Amino acid sequence: MAAPDSHQAADPQAVKRHPTLFRAVRKRKNPKLRRTDITVTDDAAVKRAVKAASLGNAMEWFDFGIYSYLAVTIGHVFFPSGNETTQLLSSFATFAVAFLVRPLGGMFFGPMGDKVGRKKVLALTMILMAVGTFAIGLIPSHETIGVWAAVLLIFFRMLQGFSTGGEYGGASTFIAEYAPDKRRGFFGSFLEFGTLAGYVGAAGLVTALYALLNDAQMEAWGWRIPFLVAGPLGLVGLYLRLRLDETPAFQKLEGGTAHASEAADGVESTAKGDLAKIFRQYWPTLILCICLVGAYNITDYMLLSYMPTYLSDELGYSETHGLLILLAVMVFLMAIISQVGKLSDRFGRKPLLMSGMLGFLFLSLPAFLLIRIDGILPITVGMLMLGLSLVCMLGTMSAALPALFPTNVRYGSLSVGYNLSASIFGGTTPLVITALISWTGSNLMPAYYAMAAALIGVIAVACMKETAQQPLIGSPPSVETDEEAAELVQAQAPEPKF
Repeated sequence: MAAPDSHQAADPQAVKRHPTLFRAVRKRKNPKLRRTDITVTDDAAVKRAVKAASLGNAMEWFDFGIYSYLAVTIGHVFFPSGNETTQLLSSFATFAVAFLVRPLGGMFFGPMGDKVGRKKVLALTMILMAVGTFAIGLIPSHETIGVWAAVLLIFFRMLQGFSTGGEYGGASTFIAEYAPDKRRGFFGSFLEFGTLAGYVGAAGLVTALYALLNDAQMEAWGWRIPFLVAGPLGLVGLYLRLRLDETPAFQKLEGGTAHASEAADGVESTAKGDLAKIFRQYWPTLILCICLVGAYNITDYMLLSYMPTYLSDELGYSETHGLLILLAVMVFLMAIISQVGKLSDRFGRKPLLMSGMLGFLFLSLPAFLLIRIDGILPITVGMLMLGLSLVCMLGTMSAALPALFPTNVRYGSLSVGYNLSASIFGGTTPLVITALISWTGSNLMPAYYAMAAALIGVIAVACMKETAQQPLIGSPPSVETDEEAAELVQAQAPEPKF
């Protein structure tokens, strides 16, 4: 039970004798906001920040997407010939390796982002990802250098994973701290728009290559093209990120361009990226974050990364066939994702997230039964059922997750929680599903796996607090206009007495 306020615990007679003193105590415990405590966002700066974070995120997921879409070909190039399922499992195991080091990247880059700033760390992750992806495109095949081909592939996949450990937590924090409170869902949805754009770019390029080249050409040199393209794209993302200012919330935290006064009661005054502090003080929220991200990532990677392989390897469709359908579904999701972000601002994060989780819980099995039917229409309808469930989470999660943690540990906590979950559940999804299908002989295992993840997600969403239209923890209110700031201050003014 919470301790009573001092004026309630005090002797009523003392309160009567010294009303001014006790009124001052109450004001100090519950100070009113002043105009200088409220951040008025610059619309042009917010849009620049959203563009840089989203485009950078698109580059990151372009890099990850091309690997998953080329998984079958990469299995042939880098692993000894033999059983095709073994080659595919080896390829997906290498895909999962990148996720095993993601928590290490999150623990390294996250606290660093809380100490030195969001902008510098996001630029560094961009460089490392571009280098890792470009280098994969230069590795000789297994026929040329034997086992060293797989060793080098694993090394550069680990570099990719390490850099990605600081990407999502930083990019979502960056947008959340720039955006006004009432539109955080809308602006946050563009981060996942960038994710979809990266996947669409990867799927489009790989589809074009499969259409233009035969299998021998793809395995000889065609698979390298998407990886080599990633280098110049990374430089574009780096340029955009380096042009940005630090977020207003971090500047206030550091006592930079604006100073939070005593009245901004919840605003932290120092930036200590202390990893031990995150695990010691915020472990309940960290567990909630891991459960939310786990449910979201399993369904995300199942649809956006694994589905083309499922269609080609398990159901016998051509690589081009599966990729084209997924490409159309992803373009449709891109067209509506910002509207989902708006809905989360209006109705709240929890209703949208719950809709997505329940969608996967009840629609996964019917969707996969449709996908197994031969024909473009049933496959497209099945994938749209999954896609509409996923977009409810995609358009909402990037605003919901940063709001779980206070400003002084936001980047670090989110990076740790997100990447631990992504490592355990997300990156292993293709590997686990492929293994489950191999062991059980049932190609409905992806549906059952998604349903189990969604059940955990439903429980996690039920446990989280609603954060829509509220200031971030540890940050002052953020509004779009001076008029809104004045209204906030006026709302706390005492009623006139006559």
